[in-house]
Amino acid sequence: MLIVNADDLGGSIAATDAAMTCYRAGRISSASAMVFMEDSERAARVALGAGLDVGLHINFCQEFSARFVPEDLRRAHGQLCRFLTANKYALLIFNPLLMSQFSFVFEAQLAEFVRLYGRAPSHLDGHRHMHLATNILIQRELPRGAKVRRSFSFFHGEKTLLNRCYRSGVDWSLKRRHRTTDYFFSLADHLAPEKLERAISLARRSSVELMVHPENAPERAMLMSGAFADALAHTRLASYGEL
Repeated sequence: MLIVNADDLGGSIAATDAAMTCYRAGRISSASAMVFMEDSERAARVALGAGLDVGLHINFCQEFSARFVPEDLRRAHGQLCRFLTANKYALLIFNPLLMSQFSFVFEAQLAEFVRLYGRAPSHLDGHRHMHLATNILIQRELPRGAKVRRSFSFFHGEKTLLNRCYRSGVDWSLKRRHRTTDYFFSLADHLAPEKLERAISLARRSSVELMVHPENAPERAMLMSGAFADALAHTRLASYGEL
């Protein structure tokens, strides 16, 4: 099975509209929604009306853009943003001084998702993959049994041994408590037809998630192309709800 998941639903009007256009065309099967953002309210109404499978796109690193955000939440979120964007390795560091902020900000976003969508998210992932921050993993913030996005998959020779070992450790930790796909790829890294076919072909015998950002022109062009339609014709397109 292949899950084509559009990130950033609700993050902006452009992101929401691009994702919904691709969904109506049968090119994506699920989406991950941001809350406390400028288009979060409208995105929920549109997605619910269309029957789109939606998960929570946990945001620890981009400023909330909604007009009304509780001040204590905005303050705690700002602390996480400053920590996690200080350098590219920050998510690897466990920060004991921010444990309560991680818990508070995650729980607030989960509650806001339930308010907007009237149900729990079908899956959990993170903006810029910050759901895999060491604090989140060690604190076990994500509910046991939830469907959670794994770390990126790579073919032999694409990454260093150290990188692959770290990702294997993260995935092992996730699988002990959560349900994940067998593979996870980004469309942005697989725009070349031969690379895309290599990734999608795995879905004929395994579960694969392909992360997409339809608001980005190159990705939208590929999603709406005949080549992508042909690839889907030989693959079972599914939602996270079917995982």
